[in-house]
Amino acid sequence: MGAGHAHTLYRHGHSHVHRMAPQAKLAAAFVSVVAVATTPREAVWAFALHAGVLAVVVAAAELPLGFVLRRLLVIVPFVGVALLIPFVAGGEQVEVLGVGLSREGLWGAWNVLAKAGLGASISIVVAGTTEEARILEGLERLRVPTTLTLIAGFMLRYLVLIAEELRRARTAMLARGWVPRWLGDARPAASAAGVVFVRSYERGERVHAAMLSRGFTGTMPELDTHVTSGTDWVLGMGVATAAAATAVVAVVTT
Repeated sequence: MGAGHAHTLYRHGHSHVHRMAPQAKLAAAFVSVVAVATTPREAVWAFALHAGVLAVVVAAAELPLGFVLRRLLVIVPFVGVALLIPFVAGGEQVEVLGVGLSREGLWGAWNVLAKAGLGASISIVVAGTTEEARILEGLERLRVPTTLTLIAGFMLRYLVLIAEELRRARTAMLARGWVPRWLGDARPAASAAGVVFVRSYERGERVHAAMLSRGFTGTMPELDTHVTSGTDWVLGMGVATAAAATAVVAVVTT
């Protein structure tokens, strides 16, 4: 996996958040997500504070608002489910714009929307400021088992390759007159997908054999030997501590 390869969620930049050690960002993100998840739904002020801290981090990372919002579309299915909860949940009913809704359901919808939105935004900030190879490097430095990081790295790389193979196969089929109009026309696409899978499996075997012949021993070489500075950990843990403290206060006072 070359050093120049970057995933589609990454946005090139020169902010301090981009330059931070990946392990510091990952640790801070993990603590922040746990803090958001454990914040009581009734503590609306706590979610507002979480969002405020996150907005400061987004600004420091120099990520455009549109960049973050477009990638937040991934939570649309959760939004759809959340909007249905007030209509199907039981308990006390309240009237909203002339429609009777469950009070418990409204709290449930708010809980899903707030936590899914904040959690996804935290992930977007990390992915948008950290290249794929550095994320894997950060996981290794946090003592995540090497086997898991290797599997994750090759999985991400091969997803890109397989998607490109499928795109080329579809282009070739269209050039040969394949025009899908109904379910029966999916059979050629399924056959093409099978061919792509076999080619990918064979490519994986060739890549593995090539790596072994070049002395691969089960670990990837480090692409960045930069020593993590104390400032990175102070900034990262400062954000994480703020999130954790907010969650604790919210739990105690709610």
